[in-house]
Amino acid sequence: MDEKRNNYKAWFYLAPVLILMGIFTFFPILNTIYVSFLKDYNVSTGVHKGFTFYNYAYILGLAERYEGSGVYNTTFFSFSGPSAFWNTMFITFVTVPISVIIALLIALAIHNIKPLKKFFQTVFFMPYVTNVIAIGMVFAVIFANGGVFNTIFHLNIPWINPVYATWGSCMTVLCIYIIWTALPYKILIFLSGLQNIDQQYFDAARVDGASKGKASRRIIIPLLSPQILYISVTSFITAFKEYSSIIGLLNRSYSSTAVASSNDLYTIVYYIYDMMQGTNWTTSSQFASAAAVILLLVPRDS
Repeated sequence: MDEKRNNYKAWFYLAPVLILMGIFTFFPILNTIYVSFLKDYNVSTGVHKGFTFYNYAYILGLAERYEGSGVYNTTFFSFSGPSAFWNTMFITFVTVPISVIIALLIALAIHNIKPLKKFFQTVFFMPYVTNVIAIGMVFAVIFANGGVFNTIFHLNIPWINPVYATWGSCMTVLCIYIIWTALPYKILIFLSGLQNIDQQYFDAARVDGASKGKASRRIIIPLLSPQILYISVTSFITAFKEYSSIIGLLNRSYSSTAVASSNDLYTIVYYIYDMMQGTNWTTSSQFASAAAVILLLVPRDS
């Protein structure tokens, strides 16, 4: 009887959390999956024309979209040029390995620098607590036509110029921006891992005649493998959800370069937001839902 009463108490205490999760987590997910299979769904009226797989066929480039007198091709997935899917893949597989390696090297350097160690930790952690839009404005100034980067290296490249920028120049600056903003958290995790490595391992390696580089390679990397795995997995997940960096860096609401005929700087999340908030948002939410379901297949860190 007491055990049964304790079960009721447990469910009673869990009820508020379960109710909130049901309203703000489980229902939106199920509703998104439901809407992704509706034909011609109007989010304002809730009217639709039944169930269909057309929404997935459209965003995957297997079908065209006819609206009025125009024919629209998806910018979510395409083999003929930049699209939300391939842009996200490019950002993910370029920025994540580079940021992890750089963060590990910086963490090792800070760990081995005894004087001003706290100072350097603070300096490298500052971007983590700085507003993304503010950082984007700084990068926009650095990579402007007459900005710091072009001036130092005597270049005249319109990196993110709204009139002359190309996909390659914008994506290069965007990747640098993402890597730089991603470093602080990674450095912090690696530093915490380095501080937990016992000095006796290095003393033993020194007695055996191992060089400093070899000792670091054979001791630090294996002992930091849990942190490296954690950082790599969470970084891949975060990169798949990239959105605010484009707004912060380019300082404009559209995701296309000046020479592009379509939104060639889309990411998956950017595409979802645009379909939900664009000029045709009342009739495009089913495409946003289909894209969200595909993104949902990516494991989440929370």
